[in-house]
Amino acid sequence: MGVSLSLCMIVKNEEKVLSRALDGVKGRVDEIVIADTGSEDGTKKIAARYTDKVYDFEWKDDFAAARNFSFSKATGGYVMWLDADDIVTPENGELLAKLRERLENEAPDTVMCRYDIAFDARGAATYSYVRERVLKREGCPPWRGRVHECIPPFGKIIFSHFTVRHGETPGKVRGRRNLDIYRKAQREGEELDARHLLYYGRELCADGLYREAEGMLRAALEGSGWAVGKIEASKMLADCLIAMKRQDEAVSVLLGSFAYGEPRASVMCRLGSLFKSKSMLKEAIYWYRSALSAKDFSLYGDFEQAECRGVIPLVELTACYWREGERDRAYKCHLAARELAPEHPSVIYNDAFFRERGYPLL
Repeated sequence: MGVSLSLCMIVKNEEKVLSRALDGVKGRVDEIVIADTGSEDGTKKIAARYTDKVYDFEWKDDFAAARNFSFSKATGGYVMWLDADDIVTPENGELLAKLRERLENEAPDTVMCRYDIAFDARGAATYSYVRERVLKREGCPPWRGRVHECIPPFGKIIFSHFTVRHGETPGKVRGRRNLDIYRKAQREGEELDARHLLYYGRELCADGLYREAEGMLRAALEGSGWAVGKIEASKMLADCLIAMKRQDEAVSVLLGSFAYGEPRASVMCRLGSLFKSKSMLKEAIYWYRSALSAKDFSLYGDFEQAECRGVIPLVELTACYWREGERDRAYKCHLAARELAPEHPSVIYNDAFFRERGYPLL
């Protein structure tokens, strides 16, 4: 029969999406464990249609605690996690079956899988990164982090093509829950590592608290975090500085990210945008062209935005070349962008722009 696989989830008020998540893995896992943290809708009734292992867990403002509880109820040789608003497509259901064969043959401790979290108008992923998705239960470290929880990859690590898509929950509004949890941890004197300083800074930035975010992100850069986290902290810090009209400092921070690893396309696009805002178009063109040839770092743990290697620099090059008077180059960049993402709003706008000027658009 091979190794057994348990799916573990923590849920609360997810009646609108839970069936979608569970239907994607039904028949692909041997056991489903649901930890409910206080649902007041029909979530538990829906869960009971798929499994008899539905448990109540008192919410403690601690996602890691809830994840650890769900894992404690699993009996499979391997444990997999999903969120209620995640989606496993039929194609990825087949990849999950193939992954199970690898679990039997290769006996990994950690399986890293792609997580698609943003999409274009055609449904193609535009923002992805890899996560620890399947873990050997024996010897598995505990989840860490009250929010943005994780299990540091351990033991023998393999990468799988099995991909989870993050879906939307109708009517769900992003609130300040994560920020409030970080503030609570801070009040209680919890020391945050570089990873959580990054995430805390991100939450503050998203809430428009740029000066406070700057402090957290600079602390993340000064800590002993891994290179990918420092690159991400540099990008987020630059965004905060730009929001505070400190563009020159943002340029320095972005260039400083090169000390942590090979330049990322998202960094080069930000540099292009900063130079474009100063009407330094030749410099902007340099960075946008560099972004087009950047490596895909999505399997290195980066928060990867595929558009930064494609449609975004092409759209920006279209504008920069046109302003430089290089009309043919601008038109060629537009056609390339159009081939990649014909439904992108900027591509649609540029279609009309070139059509009004008599350019043939097939």
